Amino acid sequence: MTQDLEGVVAAETRLSLVDGEGGKLILAGYAVEDLAEHASFEEVAHLLLKGRIPEPTEHRDFAQQLARRREVPGAAAQLLREAAAAKASPIDALRMAVPLLTLGREENPLDDAMTAIGSFPTLVGTYWRLLRGEPAVPVRSDLPHAAHYLHQVFGVEPAVERARALETYLNTVCDHGLNASTFAARVIVSTRSDIISAITGAVGALKGPLHGGAPGPALNMVFEIGTPERAETVIEARLARGERLMGFGHRVYRVRDPRADVLARAAECFYSHDGDRRLYDLARSVEQTALRLLRRHRPRRRLETNVEFYTALLLHGLGLPAELFTPTFAVGRVLGWSAHCLEQLQEGRLIRPQSSYIGPLGLRYHSACAPVAS
Repeated sequence: MTQDLEGVVAAETRLSLVDGEGGKLILAGYAVEDLAEHASFEEVAHLLLKGRIPEPTEHRDFAQQLARRREVPGAAAQLLREAAAAKASPIDALRMAVPLLTLGREENPLDDAMTAIGSFPTLVGTYWRLLRGEPAVPVRSDLPHAAHYLHQVFGVEPAVERARALETYLNTVCDHGLNASTFAARVIVSTRSDIISAITGAVGALKGPLHGGAPGPALNMVFEIGTPERAETVIEARLARGERLMGFGHRVYRVRDPRADVLARAAECFYSHDGDRRLYDLARSVEQTALRLLRRHRPRRRLETNVEFYTALLLHGLGLPAELFTPTFAVGRVLGWSAHCLEQLQEGRLIRPQSSYIGPLGLRYHSACAPVAS
């Protein structure tokens, strides 16, 4: 019985190539380790939306266009206040607020995409402050995209190293083939629905733990271990109980997730300037021990480090709580969703897969109710 669409080609795309066997991720022609570590988020956004890295003057103009879309409608701000009063989770608040981004405006695919990308940091950052009983901070249009997000969350302008660490993360996760949330967005927009509706659906798909991932638990294991000397004992016990090691293994990658290497280097650079370097060193020690024990206990499975392991370490170092890990992922992935929606609109076909019926046949209807006399 078919359980999913694994292995089925449902779309052609110029946006990203995921090579699970080779351990490669190509973003619009560029290896992720080349692009994510060196480009600005605005450059990557221009690449995915318009097909090429911008020239310097185009870069400045494009960055300004994104910055002008950071303010959110009053209705969205009010919804965030009410959601905070009800103690909704940050990902639920984001899902509820997205449909209001274009309230009172005519639909325009590219403008709607830019609006979503530009405003996601404001939505997430504002909501987190409201949820904690703190006032939202005014939007600043002079900060780059990643720095703007950190400013919205913490209320202070971030150091260059902190902004660069987050920027590398956003670039790394901005697109990853036809994953569940991206596929959901493409299906919705293939009906000729609008971009914002498609992105709302994508956020809903991301909320599910089978797609949104578990970077928080990956870091929890590091905290539980505490010291490098305890790594072998704790991990051995987990494997003996048949537990999964969070942060290791991936549905697509049969070798090491290339995004893990990018974020490992970003974490090392960040922790060399900020944060607790001992935590980074502990995480590296835990990773090495886990890989060695996984090869011993499960030699037939290629369980390598995935993106979640260093995502947790990097975002924790930046001071982001676990509740914001998935919404922060959305701040980066909304770029990919938007680009895929624009690409699907150009393709012009309704995505309509078939299903295989496995229910009964030949049943005949017999009413159990007697006729009612007139």
